[in-house]
Amino acid sequence: MENLPNEIKRRRDLMKANWVELKDIKSDQQKSVEKPDVIKPYDNTNLIDLPEPDQNDLKIKNIDEVFQIRRSRRQFTDSKMSLTELSYLLHSTQRVQKTFKENIATLRPVPSAGARHPFETYLVILNVQDLDNGIYRYLPDVHKLIYLHTYEGLKEKMIKSVMDQKWAGETNVVFYWSCIPYRAEWRYSIKSHKAMLLDAGHICQNLYLAAESMKYGTCAIAAYDQELSDQLLKLDGEDEFTVYISPVGKQV
Repeated sequence: MENLPNEIKRRRDLMKANWVELKDIKSDQQKSVEKPDVIKPYDNTNLIDLPEPDQNDLKIKNIDEVFQIRRSRRQFTDSKMSLTELSYLLHSTQRVQKTFKENIATLRPVPSAGARHPFETYLVILNVQDLDNGIYRYLPDVHKLIYLHTYEGLKEKMIKSVMDQKWAGETNVVFYWSCIPYRAEWRYSIKSHKAMLLDAGHICQNLYLAAESMKYGTCAIAAYDQELSDQLLKLDGEDEFTVYISPVGKQV
């Protein structure tokens, strides 16, 4: 890459706080532009109900113990994940608990700048009881799934999207989080992008802890192929795109 030092500096600057220099910039919210949806619209037909999480699925209920044993894991058994276990993982990461401020903000199990939560959760189902293998989206406002599509050679396509990390294909489900950046940009303009990346980390850490408590494991993936991941989920890559991936499987 030409002029690499300048490019490194530019990317470092993205990591810094920039609130003072942006004091004269008005966001679309301040301009009274119509707010974006807090959840990507969906068709109410053919939704898949999720059971309520069951505390009996938790193998470790002491939160301090979960903190101490949490690790990134890449070795898994071939046992099926139950739908109740999957429900708990989704419930613990992105389920909407409350919508407020005239449908501008949502409360969820993880923090988000301005409670904007600019992410959508997609699932590549590989080995979950009562679900056909394929790609689904989680609907956090109603705690349901919607089936989207599948592919011949689904597992192989998924592995390609994570740059041939084959261990990811031996899991039960692969979480893909997409970002709809305007959801946060509407409120915080160019101040929003650092916050969105921080927020993605909050979601994945909750997944780590929830999985660990049930003796499942995950290993977050930031080294993925952007184009192939977006194609897998049929995202446009501009107004919505993949930002983080985390496969989950039963611990050995």
